[in-house]
Amino acid sequence: MLRFIYVIIMNLFRAPYIIPKMRREAGHPEHYDEEERYRLVKHVIRLMKLSGKVHTKSFGTENLPEEGGYIMYPNHQGKYDALGIIYTHKEPCSVVIDKAKSNSILVKEFIDLIQGKRMEKDNVRQALTIINEVAEDVVSGKRYILFPEGGYEFNNKNKVTAFKPGSFKSAVKAKAPIVPVALIDSYKVFNSFHFGKITTQVHYLKPIFYCEYQHMNTGEIARLVQERIQQVMDTHTV
Repeated sequence: MLRFIYVIIMNLFRAPYIIPKMRREAGHPEHYDEEERYRLVKHVIRLMKLSGKVHTKSFGTENLPEEGGYIMYPNHQGKYDALGIIYTHKEPCSVVIDKAKSNSILVKEFIDLIQGKRMEKDNVRQALTIINEVAEDVVSGKRYILFPEGGYEFNNKNKVTAFKPGSFKSAVKAKAPIVPVALIDSYKVFNSFHFGKITTQVHYLKPIFYCEYQHMNTGEIARLVQERIQQVMDTHTV
């Protein structure tokens, strides 16, 4: 949390320029295409990483499907999780986020730029609409980040909690590849008392294609994805 405040303070002089620019591009997608808006998002993340002394290593980018849409399912550790994935993910991608957490300064601009989906966790009808919209987008070739744990604990310590089966409904509906993503030490950036230089890891695991999971229910899929991520966590953490 201290690092988050520090990063904001260190970039205050950029705010009068960068925030209006983010809002302008997000508000006029007819003038700024997806690639241009994604470049701006990655640029802002790079500035945050530099001022926050954060280094992020990525592994397994060769596992990402070269064509078509897919959904990435990472473990959830904190505010930096999606930023770490976006920064290391070459092609534009979007995210599904809890609506209650999506409207704070800078977060709102990020979500609007990548046209993220805001889900109301306690609104079943709205959540179903989001599930269907994500599925349709993925069928058309879009890539999403969706956190199957739903939330995270402060100072996570690289713990993985149970994945929610409902998180996988969009992938099943779209018959899309599921890409497990293991995040390591991501919690240290903005959701711990750690200060000083930090190196986080993003591991893109081999995708699980529809032909592999079509006969599984969402509970079985959730356990499979969680197990694969846990294996990487066990190997790369002490």
